[in-house]
Formats: sequence, structure tokens, C-alpha cells
Amino acid sequence: MATQQDLQDLLRLLTVGRKTPMMQAMTQIKALQAADLRSITQIAEAPLATVQAALKDDKSAKLLQNACKAALKRAASTPAPNAGDKRGAPDPATSQAKRVRTDLFRNGPVEMTPQELERSLELPLCMDEACISTTVIETNRAPLVLAFAVEVLRHTMPAQPLSSRLSLGQAVVSANSRSKAASLGLSKGPSADEEGWGEGHPRVKVMGREVAVLKRSGYEWREEETAVGQPGNSTTSASPDTQPQATSTQLPDTQAQTTSPPPTPKTTWTASPPLTLKSSTFLAHTHPLTSPLQRAPLMQHLLSTRPHLATATHNAWAYRLRAPEGSIANKAREASHDDGETGAGDLILRAMRDVGAVDTLVVLTRWFGGTMLGADRWRLMRECVGAALGERLRRRGMDDNIGGEAVWGLDLEAERGVRGGAVGAGAGAGAGAAAGVGGLRVHRPEAARGYLLRSFGTGDGKGKSPRKARPRTVVEAEKEENLGLLLGALRIVFDSWADHLSAAELDRRAWSWYAAVRPNVESGQAGWGAKGLVKLSDVLRLQRAAQK
Repeated sequence: MATQQDLQDLLRLLTVGRKTPMMQAMTQIKALQAADLRSITQIAEAPLATVQAALKDDKSAKLLQNACKAALKRAASTPAPNAGDKRGAPDPATSQAKRVRTDLFRNGPVEMTPQELERSLELPLCMDEACISTTVIETNRAPLVLAFAVEVLRHTMPAQPLSSRLSLGQAVVSANSRSKAASLGLSKGPSADEEGWGEGHPRVKVMGREVAVLKRSGYEWREEETAVGQPGNSTTSASPDTQPQATSTQLPDTQAQTTSPPPTPKTTWTASPPLTLKSSTFLAHTHPLTSPLQRAPLMQHLLSTRPHLATATHNAWAYRLRAPEGSIANKAREASHDDGETGAGDLILRAMRDVGAVDTLVVLTRWFGGTMLGADRWRLMRECVGAALGERLRRRGMDDNIGGEAVWGLDLEAERGVRGGAVGAGAGAGAGAAAGVGGLRVHRPEAARGYLLRSFGTGDGKGKSPRKARPRTVVEAEKEENLGLLLGALRIVFDSWADHLSAAELDRRAWSWYAAVRPNVESGQAGWGAKGLVKLSDVLRLQRAAQK
């Protein structure tokens, strides 16, 4: 029989050892308890199939069981505490997590693969509008800017991994704080950027502010394509009993296929991560295309190399080809087919036009789970197509400014402080910075994530925040939940505008939306770093539908 200590050890392994968000960890523990897996030992000794059935995610189940086995092995090799030692031996999962976290903070992600790093940085997310609309948070302005930046970058720079978005968002916060400090007289002299410490580095614009970046050459953060091409939920497995077969109806392409198609490009398909809601799963793939005649053979290749796609309910597609040389209209050639998923072809074309994608084929797959999704259907389709196109753009290097590569946000104030200048007061330079490639200081994503997790307390909606002393674990869990609700509200807002605004316009509006909901604080130096209340219902009112 498992004890309360077993539960605490398991929760610690998930949240500290594997960096699983608290809400996700509790959900997993409840699923494991339902399968009578209540301790690290029980999970380690159980058949893998039992753990997989409980979590309904084969990969997560395998990783968790391996972590439990490793924790038991470390515990067995740890010497017993000396007599009289009240503290005893350190928890192996906790000590290992602290060591990895310290190494990451000081030297970069040397002990993690890119995929492990990105998973360790996952942020809580709750998109329940009923819950969001009743929540009031207490925060200061800087972390709210960071949250806005991280979410808007999902649309404006979709090829950037979460680690880069956190780093870029922190760079915006740092630059904004430095400017504000200077305007309040808290910092004197020019900023490091004004002194030219960012000269020669590429720049990107985030929420209207340009920040210098450092390319992360060769950073391959996606899972292997065969892995990301698989639906991430057990309900999407290829089973004729549970999934309708794909329809075979296809619209003819714009040119007659009476001749052999031109050779297809020697590249691989690019896949989005699968997205699942209410047992429906969406997945998008992209591939270069130079002729309409290549479309059918390419789709045959996709279905033959990924046979699980043939079990899907719909395989909609669309392509855009650059205008023929010498064309008077100079208009891209387009074609699309819904394959029964109403509006999917047009949605794909709109997404391709928004990013200027040409000579590209996109296939959007859906396994229907039996429940109508309403407006969420459009959001999920758009996210899948955007992620697949973003990855294709990243691989092809179509962003001339940064070559389509992942980037770090440079910490110019820390760089100046280390290499030859005093850091201005109030700038916050160097916090969470670490040496990057070539010794340059960058904003570390771990520090930005930690900043978000501890910055959003609960307000009572009446201008006051709760002051009664509570256990630290309760406060931390509450802050994490509030962050998930805030990010969910922001995602709803940005998703509502994504099909109607260009990336540049969405970035421009993001700052004005932040200014409309930021906490009210005293003007001048008295308000520097002060906290105030933010009603998440005010954030939801930024949605496109609410502003019509």
C-alpha cells in the first residue's frame, strides 16, 4: 500500500526531476493511481504496457518508467545517512535535477539534447474561458511583457523553439526596463545597445522593439520526423474499428496528367507536432513542389511512407507555385482540396499566403474523434499548418535576417558589464545571462521560465491581494496555475487575430494590447517594480470577436 511519502516522492520526481508542469503532473498521477500505480517503485516494476495504458502516451510512459528505474538505482547506491543526521541523504531525483539545472544555467544545455531542453521548458496552459474570465492576478509589468512576447512570437516567428522565444522575450523585457529606468532617472548614460555592443549582430523585432540576436547554428530541436509524424494520442492509432477510413476522392490538378510528372525534389517531408482535442487529432506535412504534376505522386509517397495517415478521416491539401517567368499577372498558381474537411483547403492557402510560401505542398490530416469542435477546429488546423510551414521555412533558410535559424536574445548590458563597462543601475542586466557561442552573453530561457512561474499571484478582484500566510507549495502551485490561465487567455487572443493580420501587424498591435491590460501603478519612481491587478476577463476582451 502506497503512503503519502510515496505520493510526494513521485510528485517530486515529475515536477523537479522531469520538470513536468504541476497541473500536468497531477493529471498524470491521477491516471497512474487509477491503474493502481502509486509509487516510484510500482511504476518501475510494472510492465511498460500497463504504464502506457494509464498515461495513454507511449513515449511519456517509457520516459517516466526509465526515470523511476533510474531513481531507484540511485537510491540503492546512495549511502545511508549517518546516525544523528536529521536531514539524511539527499533525494536522488532532487539532487540530480539541481545539478542539471545548475549546469544549464551556467554553461548552457550541455547535459540535454535539444528535444529534452525544449520539453523541460514547457509552460502551463489552460484555455478554459470560463475559468479564465473569473481570474484576477497580481503582478508587476515586466513579467506581463514577457508573457505577451512569448505568445506573440508563436505567430510572428513560428520557426523559433520555445527556448528561443523565452530568450527573445527576456531580451525585450531587459531592453524595455533599461529604457524605463533611464526615463525615470534611475539609470544614467547610454545603454549598451546605444554604445554599439550589438553592432554586427542580426536583429529581430518583437513587440515593436528591435533586439540583437545570436544565431544558434545547427540547433535541431524537432523530434525525428518519424516520431513527430505519429499522432500523440492513443485514440488516433490506425484501427478500423475506431477510426473512419480516409476518403479517396481527389480533385484533379490544374494540369492534365497525361505525361510523366517531373522528378520530385530530393528532400524530406516536414511535419508539425500533432494536436489532439476531444479525441480528434490534426497533423500537417509540407514538401517542396515545382509542378502541379508532382502533387499526386508526392501524396502517394506520403501515404506509403506513413501508412497511419491512410486511416485518417480527411487528408486535405493545397499548394502554391510561383508565377511562371514572364507572366503578366505575376500571380502565384494555387489549388486546394478539402477532402471532406470543410474549408480546410482555403485555410491552408490563407496560411501560405500570410508567410509568402510558394513552391510548396501542404497536406493537413485529421482523425475525427466523434465530437464536433466548433471554433477550436479552425484554431487547431491553423496551428498545425503554421507549425509545419514554420519548420519548412526554418529548414530552407527563407528568413534572410537570421537565415531561418534558431536564435538567442543577446544580453548586451551583461556583455558590457563583463567586457569593459559598468552596468547601469536598474537595468537588471546579467540576471539569467550565460555565456553563449563565442563567449557572448545571452538571456537564458531557464531564467525567463522561472521568472514567469513565480510572478503571477492571485488578487481578490477588489484592489487587494490575499495576505494571509499560506504554505509555500500552495502559493507556488497557485502561481503556476495563474500563469497557465494567463497564457491561455493570450493564446486565445492571438489565435483569434492570426488569420486576419500579417505577422508584422500582429507584432505591432501586441504592445498596444499589453498597454491596455497592464496593472495600474503609481507614476514615476514610486511605481518602479510595483505590483497591481490584472483581470484576465480584460485580456479576453482583446479577442477579435469581442472588438467587432
